[in-house]
Amino acid sequence: MTVPSIKLNTGCEMPIVGLGTWKSKSGEVQRAVEVAIDSGYRHVDCALVYGNEKEVGSALKKKIDEGKVTREDMFITGKLWNVFHHPSKVRGSLQESLNNLQTSYLDLYLIHWPMAYVLQPDGNLFPKDSNGKFIYDDTDYVDTWKELEKAKEEGIVKNIGVSNFNAYQVNRIIKECKVVPAVNQVELHPYLNQEETVKFCQTNKVAMTAYSPLGSPDRPWVKPDEPVLLEDPKLVAIAERLKKTVAQILLRYQIQRNIIVIPKSVTPSRIQSNLQLFDFELSADDMATVAGFDRSFRGCALEWVSDHKYWPFKENYTE
Repeated sequence: MTVPSIKLNTGCEMPIVGLGTWKSKSGEVQRAVEVAIDSGYRHVDCALVYGNEKEVGSALKKKIDEGKVTREDMFITGKLWNVFHHPSKVRGSLQESLNNLQTSYLDLYLIHWPMAYVLQPDGNLFPKDSNGKFIYDDTDYVDTWKELEKAKEEGIVKNIGVSNFNAYQVNRIIKECKVVPAVNQVELHPYLNQEETVKFCQTNKVAMTAYSPLGSPDRPWVKPDEPVLLEDPKLVAIAERLKKTVAQILLRYQIQRNIIVIPKSVTPSRIQSNLQLFDFELSADDMATVAGFDRSFRGCALEWVSDHKYWPFKENYTE
């Protein structure tokens, strides 16, 4: 199966469906990536903070050694974690990801969040004080971005982008830096449509990637009273009528918004099912119905760092 791509503002082609690896447990990721590649995936979304890059790298190497794919066939995304925002730390973290993934370059490298944390001597990725509060660093994400621009100039990364940035923050990079972000990866699902951010980015030729496109019901801090998108009766009805799964409806919805999706799974049948999105379409009525679910429900708000200067979810955000 050939997966359609979105052309980025650099001219590079990014497959519109990728395998997400957030929350994929150690011992399961390598097999998941192998199954994904065998099923036709050519896009894998990774991050240093997920703690499973080495397994992803092993799977990539295995499939390349087998002749199933070449490195050039694959689109690999990495992300710079919050403790490495200081310009002096960016290159070292990028190199660690390259080593883990056993590759000489990344197709896309994102600033994972706009907020910086202090990198402590013990290297803790989640630095907290004695009261359990995160320890912030005041590095400006614009300064971090300029280091990513250097890595792009050198060819170590083909494209650079951001993740969890609001429209104000994306616009600030566009205005103050040389390179327009190729991608903004944000939480997107029918309970959180983010119409304004999507419109701003797409108008400015910044492609959008949807993480948690299925609502991320397995995220670590989920609350028992939260709505479960996959069980929504209206979605179930659409899925039954089209003889598709609810997950396929949710993914197709984003694709028809010209948004890249990176559903996470380690179950072979679901990995394969999540790619079977191109033999049907949602009607205009179906799209309107699903769009109508929007309730500004954000599952990944990181409320515990909401006092950080660059926390992106403040209402009427300014700096």
